[in-house]
Amino acid sequence: RNFIFRSREFEQMEVEYFIPPGDDVWEPFHKQWMEDSKDFLTSLGLREDLMGWDVHEGDGLAHYARACTDITFRFPFGVQELMGIAARGNFDLTQHSEGSGKNLDYFCDATKEKYIPHCIEPSLGVDRLFLALICSAYAEDEVGGEKRNYLSFSPKIAPVKVSVLPLLKNKEPLVKAARELYDKLRTRWNVSWDATGAIGRRYRRADEVGTPFCVTIDFDTIEKDGSVTVRDRDTTEQIRIPMEEVIPYLSKQIDGY
Repeated sequence: RNFIFRSREFEQMEVEYFIPPGDDVWEPFHKQWMEDSKDFLTSLGLREDLMGWDVHEGDGLAHYARACTDITFRFPFGVQELMGIAARGNFDLTQHSEGSGKNLDYFCDATKEKYIPHCIEPSLGVDRLFLALICSAYAEDEVGGEKRNYLSFSPKIAPVKVSVLPLLKNKEPLVKAARELYDKLRTRWNVSWDATGAIGRRYRRADEVGTPFCVTIDFDTIEKDGSVTVRDRDTTEQIRIPMEEVIPYLSKQIDGY
């Protein structure tokens, strides 16, 4: 229902983060996990203006939980839970211990205490995260007097990182140079090849699937200085750089180093 937001089968990511017991212990850990979880989501490209908090209280809180706060996201069909961060006390390990008959006490060398650890549990639906990323990335603008729809994925999570475009598909020297670059790039990233149609149309096709960068090989590449054109999806700005600098440049933009 609602595309991939709710399905019969889904992927779930969880962390069981164990902490010492005590009424004054869990709150700082819970708060830190809330902050870190939001930072993680925004680092992937989720729009902060579409995110919110939902604090569970009263009947909305499980009987064993100290606290539970959801990170919400405003999807096109409404505000829904995206991720939950729960302080679950020692309920999980207590139930496991009783069910298995095994002692799950932990001895802390620092304090010389033995206890059943309490748990902070961040939980995130993978399918919902993908949908939130697509919703966050969808953008519209105008380029050259024409309306453009594109996906502004962060380069780190874009499915296709680079599209390689020989200016003409029927000029063997252009295709050969472009194919050599393509083969090098695909050892590092998922790369597409597009040699059909006007160059502007090929840029649009790359934009629509969220490809952050296009590299065009033209006659200057093979006849003059060996440079290529690198186009940025979001700004549509183009720069000329030597062929041997393409991988270092893209590595900095995509991987951060």
